[in-house]
Amino acid sequence: MGAIRLFTVVAASLASTFVFAADPDQAIRKTLQTAQPDLPIEAIAESPMSGLYQVQLKGGRQLYASADGQFVLQGFLYRFQDGRAVNLTEQAQSQSVAREIDAIPASEMVVFAPKNPKTHITVFTDTDCGYCQKLHSEVPELNRLGVEVRYVAFPRQGMGSHGANTLTSVWCAKDRQAAMNLAKARKDVPQASCDSPIAKQYALGQLIGVQGTPAIILADGQMIPGYQPAPQLAELALQAN
Repeated sequence: MGAIRLFTVVAASLASTFVFAADPDQAIRKTLQTAQPDLPIEAIAESPMSGLYQVQLKGGRQLYASADGQFVLQGFLYRFQDGRAVNLTEQAQSQSVAREIDAIPASEMVVFAPKNPKTHITVFTDTDCGYCQKLHSEVPELNRLGVEVRYVAFPRQGMGSHGANTLTSVWCAKDRQAAMNLAKARKDVPQASCDSPIAKQYALGQLIGVQGTPAIILADGQMIPGYQPAPQLAELALQAN
């Protein structure tokens, strides 16, 4: 999910801000917001580990803290059960990412669906990306294997780039699928403009930790960074359903 930016704060400067209160939520928020006022805290709750609280940030990222807010951890929390390690942090992050993705209306995506889909993937894509073009050439095979492909936009060079302009033309086309096929075949897409969701989707990608394209989100919120051949990708997608 990417490292979380936390301002370096001298311990002595924090000592006066600790809230020794009965409410761990209040104490933990006080510490974190002193360290980074714009930290997007969504929820604070007890973690599966006794005495440790889980801090959920917008976009799926997780922190852990003591009840009094004096200790904060960033990393993975594992539960060892039946001889195997379960990454509870990744589970929580994936669940949060899945909620963010599921909130995107289908009308704001470019969707390639089989007749009877068994599962779906959501792909953050840039039409100028070579591996995105390679993945798109395998969409018919993914559809044949029962995987619906839902595209959202992620112009790697930012808004105002050639990629962003092409993505806008795709999303504003009367036939988005046809326009996406042209773009991924490196052909000119008729220029079009509208009130598109490109900037919003780009911001969402940054929030959940997308760093390149294609970034593939499975139905359970697990992120696969980079291209995967259709047979392997379909197998992962069906397992995550």
